[in-house]
Amino acid sequence: MRSFVVAAALSLVLTAAPLAAQTGQPAGAGQSPAPAQSAQPPKPFPEGSKIAVVNIQRVASQSTEGKASTAKVQALHQQKSTQLAEMNKKLQADQQKLQQQQSVMNEQARGQLEREIERQQKDIQRFSQDAQEDVQNLQGDLQQQFERRLQPIIEQVVQERGIQVLFSRVDAGIVWADAGLDVTDEVIRRLDAASPATPAPTSSSAPATPTATPPATTTPPAKPQPK
Repeated sequence: MRSFVVAAALSLVLTAAPLAAQTGQPAGAGQSPAPAQSAQPPKPFPEGSKIAVVNIQRVASQSTEGKASTAKVQALHQQKSTQLAEMNKKLQADQQKLQQQQSVMNEQARGQLEREIERQQKDIQRFSQDAQEDVQNLQGDLQQQFERRLQPIIEQVVQERGIQVLFSRVDAGIVWADAGLDVTDEVIRRLDAASPATPAPTSSSAPATPTATPPATTTPPAKPQPK
């Protein structure tokens, strides 16, 4: 299995939503939870088969290590979102103050507040960009770690079963495959047994699973114009 297939599949699982710079709304808010899938007993692997399939995304989302990695990304994302919301709260308060009191302010006080608002806007934009980069760097590191742990497990399953071709169920464009050819559950069991996960960070406000939304560039609120 080619490594870029693993990385692409993991990136969909370990991707956090963009930071809500202007509204402070938690990422993923208002989205409907994914429907629960009914559990079915696994179908036995066809004896003598040389072809199998694996769902890398399900391995990343359901394995112990994959869940721990997701929790780490979400904890960092939540921390940055909280900090950004506080910065926006202060900016909005100063903007409102300028709008309401600029007629009674002297020129020096008004100019000082305008410069402070401009500085805060720049700080928010810079912080948002740095935060997105921090989250993306953590995602990349976790993807690499997960791939290094996953590859030997997949090779072990392939060798033991005598499999000659292993397809990625999501990425290979498979229209239909016998359920017994899917070795995903076995890969998850072996991965959990081989690599105990690091305890996930405790965060009561962090979502259980991330939303697969690409990072967005934050635009700061516009500077208010004097009346």
